[in-house]
Amino acid sequence: MVAVVEPRPGARGEDAPRRITILGSTGSIGCNTLDLVRRSNAWQVVALTAHRNVERLAAQAREFGAELAVVADPDAYGDLAEALAGTGTRAAAGKAAIIEASSLGADMVMAGIVGAAGIEATFAALAHAPSLAIANKECLVAAGALFAGEARRTGARLLPVDSEHSAIFQVLDQTNRQSVAKIILTASGGPFRTWSVDEMREASLADALAHPNWSMGAKISVDSATMMNKGLELIEAHHLFGVGADELQVLVHPQSIVHSLVAYHDGSVLAQLGEPDMRTPIAVALAWPRRMPAPVTPLDLAAIGTLTFEAADTEKFPALALALGALGAGGTAPIVLNAANEVAVEAFLAGRIGFLDIAATVAATLDAAGGRLGAGGIGSIEDVLECDRAGRHIACEVLAGRHRTQTRKGA
Repeated sequence: MVAVVEPRPGARGEDAPRRITILGSTGSIGCNTLDLVRRSNAWQVVALTAHRNVERLAAQAREFGAELAVVADPDAYGDLAEALAGTGTRAAAGKAAIIEASSLGADMVMAGIVGAAGIEATFAALAHAPSLAIANKECLVAAGALFAGEARRTGARLLPVDSEHSAIFQVLDQTNRQSVAKIILTASGGPFRTWSVDEMREASLADALAHPNWSMGAKISVDSATMMNKGLELIEAHHLFGVGADELQVLVHPQSIVHSLVAYHDGSVLAQLGEPDMRTPIAVALAWPRRMPAPVTPLDLAAIGTLTFEAADTEKFPALALALGALGAGGTAPIVLNAANEVAVEAFLAGRIGFLDIAATVAATLDAAGGRLGAGGIGSIEDVLECDRAGRHIACEVLAGRHRTQTRKGA
């Protein structure tokens, strides 16, 4: 179980500022992390990375005095170097530079890169940072066993940043695991919780992005709408907390106040509650094993009045069932699940497929990959990335086939 690995001791004194690198600093997780860093004198920023948002990255690097700023898109290097000229911050670009950023010996690396694109740099951080705060769930979905093994080898501690996994981390009795009966992840149900399947068939991109409680990036917002996000979180929880599929449950909780629960064999159920604000789980990771102030709205249960819960509907939201199936199958299945979902969500965001086509594409890709890739042995990050590439290729073939079929029907 990753979360109980003892951390390596830091090299600096207890009161000295700790060094932090943020992978994906211009996204939601990165900006919220920097908001907390800005309010504290406990952190010194080492490196910041972004995909292609040069303007925001350069502004962050200047404000926080970062040693290194990296943009993933090599074509954006010139703009970044120009924006940082004379600042003392070194500019770099490309995948190798992002891996370098994760390897600069920070006390903590915050992994906020979305999707499989963050796997290599996040994995590299385990050998160079005592703590890895992980908001990139795809890393554990695709390579959870490898991350667990590397954390044990290096002594790095994985600190979950997803609100659900942070909640579990806070209420799980790590010293008495045999007393745990079930881990229960809550889900808001997304924007389509009360929609019919026929209504979802006509859902627009704006509809899918309109999450009722959380402010998130486009990809994770769509994942929440399909409930694939919750399926990925089940696989993540399996690796983080060492529990099987039969010990995991999803409970729909529209108010997003109870972030997750742990049920014990004595009948007790412990929950972590809070307003839906990502700065709380980020603050838990930054300050662990202590606590730090976060500028979030205090929870007022009397004002909220009512908390409601309902069972998850895997027929209406098949992505959740697909994720559970991939968790049970193991091997290459979770990697293909994640790869196909990223391809399908990208196609939906681009207007090439409808909302219900996302889960259908993932299902067809898993079926096709089962015959072509088999169960497969995953022994290295290179194996993960090769399987990811193969899964994406198959998903693109599935999408092309669906397009040809629709074209013939419309002829």
